[in-house]
This record gives sequence, C-alpha cells and structure tokens, in this order.
Amino acid sequence: MAVGIFDSGLGGLTVLDAATKRLPDVPFVYFGDNAHTPYGVRDAQDIYDLTTASVSRLWEAGCDLVILACNTASAAALRRMQESWIPTDKRVLGVFVPLIEALTERQWGDNSPPREVAVKHVALFATPATVASRAFQRELAFRAIGVDVEAQACGGVVDAIEEGDMILAEALVRGHVDALKRKMPTPEAAILGCTHYPLVQDVFQDALGPDVQVYSQADLVAESLADYLTRHPKMIGTGTESMFLTTGDPRTVSARATQFLRRKIEFQAA
Repeated sequence: MAVGIFDSGLGGLTVLDAATKRLPDVPFVYFGDNAHTPYGVRDAQDIYDLTTASVSRLWEAGCDLVILACNTASAAALRRMQESWIPTDKRVLGVFVPLIEALTERQWGDNSPPREVAVKHVALFATPATVASRAFQRELAFRAIGVDVEAQACGGVVDAIEEGDMILAEALVRGHVDALKRKMPTPEAAILGCTHYPLVQDVFQDALGPDVQVYSQADLVAESLADYLTRHPKMIGTGTESMFLTTGDPRTVSARATQFLRRKIEFQAA
C-alpha cells in the first residue's frame, strides 16, 4: 500500500530513490508541485496553502502517510499543519527529524535535557525560506547545547537544478560556500537542508574540503521511514500503485526526472 512523497519540484526524487531502494515492496506516490516551484522564495502563508493542497491530493491517491521531502515546507508549514489541520487518521512527516537525529546521535523520542555533542560548528545550506524560519536551529536547540550554526541562504540553486542548468548550479553552490566560509571559516559539518542539493552534493563537498562531513537527507530519511513503518504498519494507506504526479507539464517534468534519476520516469497531471 502506498506512501506519499511530496516536494515543490524534483528535489524530492532523491528521497524517493533512496526510499524505493530501502523499501522495495512499498509503492510510492510522488507529487511534484512543479507549477509553483521554488517554494524557498515564497512567504509562509503561500507555502502553507500550496503544501496542504498537495498533501490533500496525495491523500486522495490513498496515501495516509506523507513525507514532506521539501525542507521549505517542513520548516514553514509542517508545525501549523500538525497543530490544526491533519486528521487523526493521517500522518505528515518532515525531513528535519532524521537529520537532527544523525547530527546529535539521539533518537527523536529521547526527551532528556539537551546535551553537548561532538560537532560544535555546523554550516547550514538551505533555501531563503528555510533559513528565515530558523526551524532547524530551533529543533536542534531542543536536543544539543554548544552548537554554533551558521546558515547560508542559497538563492538560485533550486531554480538552476529545476531548469537542468547544472553548470549554473555548480557556480552558485561554490559562491554560497565561499560566502558561508567568510562567516564560519572552519565548519566541522555541513547540512544540505534542501532535497535538491544531493544532486550537487559532490560540488558542496569539493568546495568545503575533505575535512567537512556533509550530511545529506535522502538515505537518512529512507532509513527513518523504514523504522517508522515497522513501528506503525497501519499508517500505510490504501493505495496500491506507484505513480508520479505533477502540477507542471508532465512531458517536461518527466524528461528532467529521467535525466536526474537516470531511469525512465513518467509523470501524469495531478
């Protein structure tokens, strides 16, 4: 039975790819809101409205459990959705949780007081909206003390990736890393706080240098999802078929998705 994966565009395909490899028997319904990407430059209300509309469509497809494979939506909309919008028989999970678990080496359900962790200087690369929300810093502060987080809003990177202009994306990444290092010259770890960024992870790593541990979300989210489904098997919905839905032009989105994943992907109109 199907699990939904939502992203503002194509970035969530990195999470989908890892999840299908980790859970080959689970059908996934992927929803890309390509008509409205990128979310990272939108205001919080707009992000909330677009995200809830997309999640509703995934519920219609039989996905009682939806992963927001979009850091901007997770940062700007998820808490409000959980407080007042999501029905009791549905679940919507974000992508910050597995990342913070890995960074702090403690499980999400561990409610003990914050404690010191090994990593003290963390670089966060994310969209402008994710940086402005300070959601990552807020969640990290609940679990760790003494961690200095320097955030860099990476304007333009998502647009370049969505357009398939990887030369521009690489140039922008290197520029953003340079800007970050002027504020934090020697980060110990770097968080790629957008699911588009694994597509240029090698560029981030090269620009940061070999001594910086780069945390990317796809594999961490896939492993966390497998654990969640083991503990909550009833949250798998009634859908039985994998499919790809988009608010954009299916032919164009399919071609770009096929290029990214290097296997044939066929989107249909949402």
